[in-house]
Amino acid sequence: MVRRDLGARFGWLWAAYAVSAYGSGVGFGALPLIAVLALDAGPGQVSALSAVGPAVGALIALPLGPWVEFRRKRPVMIAMDVARFAAMMTIPVAYAIGLLGFVQLLVVSAVVAAAKIAFNSASGAYLKRVVEPADLLVANARFESTNWSSIAVGPPLGGAAVGLFGPVASVVADAASYLLSALGIAAIRDREQRPAPAVRGTRLGELLDGWRLLFGHPGLRLLYANQVLVSGLIMATEPLLAVLLLRELGFPPWQYGLAFAAPCLGGLLGSRLAPRVVARWGRRRVVRVVGTLRVVWLVGLAFVRPGPLGLATVIAVELAIIVSMSLFNPVLAAYRLEEIPKERVARALSAWSIGSGLSIAVLSALGGVLADLTGPRTALLVAGLLILATPVLLPRLADQSRPVALSAR
Repeated sequence: MVRRDLGARFGWLWAAYAVSAYGSGVGFGALPLIAVLALDAGPGQVSALSAVGPAVGALIALPLGPWVEFRRKRPVMIAMDVARFAAMMTIPVAYAIGLLGFVQLLVVSAVVAAAKIAFNSASGAYLKRVVEPADLLVANARFESTNWSSIAVGPPLGGAAVGLFGPVASVVADAASYLLSALGIAAIRDREQRPAPAVRGTRLGELLDGWRLLFGHPGLRLLYANQVLVSGLIMATEPLLAVLLLRELGFPPWQYGLAFAAPCLGGLLGSRLAPRVVARWGRRRVVRVVGTLRVVWLVGLAFVRPGPLGLATVIAVELAIIVSMSLFNPVLAAYRLEEIPKERVARALSAWSIGSGLSIAVLSALGGVLADLTGPRTALLVAGLLILATPVLLPRLADQSRPVALSAR
């Protein structure tokens, strides 16, 4: 099938995303891993790291949505990449001189979370500028496939790097990838005009405008509520699973990385098939059916046992979740960009990311408290049961009237 050409600007944007994604894949779970291996952190601290950082980062990012909306998007993306590079590099420096502490990990997590929200809101708005509406699903499917392939390749390399060079090796690779991403975005040849200044309203009104748009749209309102709960509950299990596998069950770091990497090959397959599945079955059915399938597997993580069977259990559960998510996410991302007016994309995406970050923070904190009281296995079971209620929030979307491109390659 002929590969669809989305233009040179998208090509550079995709290349920059790929470099950053592969670096983040190598650094996947790096901060919880450092907390456990270098600082001997327990489940409460590891969950706090996953909770406090995104929560503080979301609060920092709160005024950034309106700010990004009326700035050129490429300079914003470059600045956020440089900020993430600088923040991440403080960790190996502090570790080398013996000053690394848990508070520093919290601060770095918050800075990276805030910069990520601003970057994503700017990149979403820029993507809508450089890609035709009919190609949004294909473009987002390519990003999605890159994301999952990077996680398939990155964690085993990161685990090997940690085993060979110490606990901060994967952080260095992650930091370097942000710098390379900034250089890739800077290479885009585009005379981007500065957006026209908005009519100023109240400061509070500007901050809440993104949420006003999301909650005022019937389809986006339900998808937003569904997505923040699903992502929050899934991400809340990451630190719990790290403690269960690394501390209680004695999995070596390379097996921990493999447990998350191998299933991501399913994500690569699902994301490449997403445009074809939508073309055949329609967006409405994909959202309802696949949106339900992605949440029924999480409870299986509560039953992981030591040894090869336990590793196979984690891989099987993660594979089922990831295949479903990789089909669902491009459809959600394309629909969201189609429905949000171009002059409000950055604010709406910022609001979406802030809500997701706060959900992850709150649910991770609650999961950590529950794990301290009952153990990580019980906390994983509770998360797996709660997520089963989220499909009631999936909307019945109208199918697209225009034909959908059939190749995401």
